[in-house]
Amino acid sequence: MKVLVVYESVFGNTEKVARAIAAAYPNQAEIGVVQVSDLTPEQLAGVELLIVGSPTRAFRPWEETKKWMKGLNPGSLKGLKVAGFDTRIAIKDVNNGILTFMVKIFGYAAKPIGAAMLKAGGTLIAEPEGFFVKASEGPLKDGELERAAEWARGLFAKM
Repeated sequence: MKVLVVYESVFGNTEKVARAIAAAYPNQAEIGVVQVSDLTPEQLAGVELLIVGSPTRAFRPWEETKKWMKGLNPGSLKGLKVAGFDTRIAIKDVNNGILTFMVKIFGYAAKPIGAAMLKAGGTLIAEPEGFFVKASEGPLKDGELERAAEWARGLFAKM
């Protein structure tokens, strides 16, 4: 099975999650990890599972991920199983009513990533997932890399 983990990272946290996801797969799987800005159409050849992640910035994926999502043509991910993830600050850690309200309206980056891949013909195999950072620049909260690996093993089990 060929798996590709695509990510964008501002402070390194999303990259750490992407690499933890890739490291969770058994040796028999062919795993690639690439920054979204470096992704080429050729790298998608033969991919069976595409996992895409971005930091949440202003309730959305970051710039290069948004650009990639806008460039997806209908049917371009047909036949691929897909999953999306993001890194985010937990609302309870911020304890701000306005921010809590805004998150309820706009959400986090993972959901639009999954929606874009679905619109491009991919088959979502899991609900989009978020991994928590302690502050906007990180670091990741304790246990998040282990949680990312567990999430990845769940994706692999669905293949």
